[in-house]
Amino acid sequence: MAEVSAAAVKELRERTGAGMMDCKKALAETGGDMEKAIDWLRKKGLAAAAKKAGRAATEGLVASYIHGNGRIGVLVEVNCETDFVARNEAFQELVKDIAMHIAAAAPMYVRREEVDPEVLERELEVYRGQLREQGKPEHIWDKILEGRKEKFLKEICLLEQPFVKDPDKTVQDVINEAISKIGENIVVRRFARFVLGEGLEKKTESFADEVAKLQG
Repeated sequence: MAEVSAAAVKELRERTGAGMMDCKKALAETGGDMEKAIDWLRKKGLAAAAKKAGRAATEGLVASYIHGNGRIGVLVEVNCETDFVARNEAFQELVKDIAMHIAAAAPMYVRREEVDPEVLERELEVYRGQLREQGKPEHIWDKILEGRKEKFLKEICLLEQPFVKDPDKTVQDVINEAISKIGENIVVRRFARFVLGEGLEKKTESFADEVAKLQG
């Protein structure tokens, strides 16, 4: 595949409104030809999906997913434009799939714009320490850190994660396909993921030990 510049991705995104990763893939698949990339996006239905992205999505569905005999639970809110679509079987299946994905892939945020800058900076500081320990020359740090930052964001942001049921697509790709088929804007608004016992300290003392302490 052709090497794709950030400037070309930006231009294609501005011209089509399609997602950044979709634009990058389109350019790579078409050898960097802008017009062919636009056609590629249109054939995939992604440009059409992007045009719907600005439309208000205030209806939708809150779905739950419980995994591992109740050890992991997810609640996710996915919005669409009309109550009619919210009752659509394809939309409901999409929402359930997203909830299942969240349970399996453990994202921290919906999209990269929501990432706490302190979380990102802490991660970059760890990477800097690794580069320092490895003796990498400082003049190449910025390029390496940029790559690692991108990798980290794709790991923690729901929409950029490889979809668990089809890792060749991102979650956003799957949503875009649904937008094209259903004909309405679809937006993941928020989610919560619960893991049994997460954040709690496990007690090692037996009940008998605790009783003995109380009696003593």
